[in-house]
Amino acid sequence: MTTTLQPRLTELVTALNREQANALVLYLNYKKYHWLSFGPLFRDYHLLFDEHSSQVLDTIDELAERSLMIDGKPVADPAKYLPTATVRASEGELSLREMVQEALIAHEVIIAEMHKDAEAATEAGDIGTADVYTRLVQTHQKQRWFLKELLQKGDNLVS
Repeated sequence: MTTTLQPRLTELVTALNREQANALVLYLNYKKYHWLSFGPLFRDYHLLFDEHSSQVLDTIDELAERSLMIDGKPVADPAKYLPTATVRASEGELSLREMVQEALIAHEVIIAEMHKDAEAATEAGDIGTADVYTRLVQTHQKQRWFLKELLQKGDNLVS
């Protein structure tokens, strides 16, 4: 990329780093939910949270490598992940309903940011980065859909 794009490049790398950090935080949140699932639907939630965590984990490397492809640097120091992320790290004991709600909120944040980030990448002429967001946002949209369905049933099985 040319030096005239340098300010835009910095913005694109900053966004990629944020999404990389968000993915790692969401992955760790999902592992927490997976390990701490309980109740009459334990098996279903245990497996769902594990499946979602694996899908999110797959996105981390792609986001980091995209930063490198556009001459940036990914988030590499573990201590930098939480300050870089806009997704909140899960804390404390949660009910299953709270776990699902917390994950849903994280996906809402990521989806909104990826839409903006895809637009910014397109405006900067970086269709490769825009494509990464376009593909990865679909993972988050599908997981959001599953989580929303769990909360809409009103059958009191999600405590």
